[in-house]
Amino acid sequence: MESTEQHEIYEKARKRIKQKKRLYYHFLLFLVGSVFLIVLNVIFNVGEQFGEWFKYAVALWLLLWILHVVNVFITNRFFGKDWERLETEKLITKHEIKSENLEENLIKSGKITPNDKLPDSEKKNLNQ
Repeated sequence: MESTEQHEIYEKARKRIKQKKRLYYHFLLFLVGSVFLIVLNVIFNVGEQFGEWFKYAVALWLLLWILHVVNVFITNRFFGKDWERLETEKLITKHEIKSENLEENLIKSGKITPNDKLPDSEKKNLNQ
């Protein structure tokens, strides 16, 4: 049991490091690409009829990089796999409680007996 938990922790750490590595790679690519775009526009006069278009390209790329940072450090941390698992468990528990309450109400009203087993599909139909 403990080795399984250690393996899960290791896999989670490995995935996290991989995400950060991709983010740093994206940043380096952004820097090199930005310099390339500036050189294209300023030195080689590519697209000079559009003025200093590289500013808009770099700004857009910076925005995409910031979204990547948010995804790695904020969104993924709070809305990652653990969060999904916990929310799924909460919803399943909530559904089970609701089904049990419905079954109790149906037994009290005399529509079913305690020995009856009600399929989930019928519980949904009666619940609506």
